[in-house]
Amino acid sequence: MSLNKISIAIDGPAGAGKSTIAKLIARTMNLTYIDTGAMYRAITFKILRDRIDLSNEIKLLDFLNQTKIDIVNGEILLDDLLITEKLRTPEINHYVSNIAQIPIVRKKMVELQRRIAANHNVIMDGRDIGTTVLPNATHKFFITASIEERAQRRYNELCIKGFHQDLQEVQAEIEQRDKIDTERTISPLKKHENAILIDTTGMTIEEVTDKILSYIK
Repeated sequence: MSLNKISIAIDGPAGAGKSTIAKLIARTMNLTYIDTGAMYRAITFKILRDRIDLSNEIKLLDFLNQTKIDIVNGEILLDDLLITEKLRTPEINHYVSNIAQIPIVRKKMVELQRRIAANHNVIMDGRDIGTTVLPNATHKFFITASIEERAQRRYNELCIKGFHQDLQEVQAEIEQRDKIDTERTISPLKKHENAILIDTTGMTIEEVTDKILSYIK
């Protein structure tokens, strides 16, 4: 398959390892990596920072139209300011799924994600890439893991970044995010019928990456 026709969609629940694996594959295959979850985190960050009234749809739409989100070398720029390191806080973890299910927010984000993908050879991860954002992707994968392992991964990530949160609390938040993501009306999290299912429970990052690359190549 020609490289200039490759687009890879990776979907799955929170903490499954999508972003880490997608970044490795992007480097290996020289593809543009698009972290859609980080894009939703960026808009959540700005909504919380600016105390935007989510019940006022007209003002929210105007706010979205005036917001600029870019991805440069894997880093997230919000209105031309680098904010990647600010996006993995417990506060954003708590609110991002609720904000991401707002229809006009999703519509704007999907438009932006498709625009980026149209101009690059991409690997994109998120909740609805293979089903909604890139329905014609050349390769589709659905990555998951047990709730216990996903919670432990997120807990470890928070500890490394200096945030202290109880493991049981982290697991409860992930379970709530799973519920929101799978039950929302707009673009719910689900495996596309053509996506390859990979359960990463007990697997190393290298093992998962090698498995996905074996399907692509």
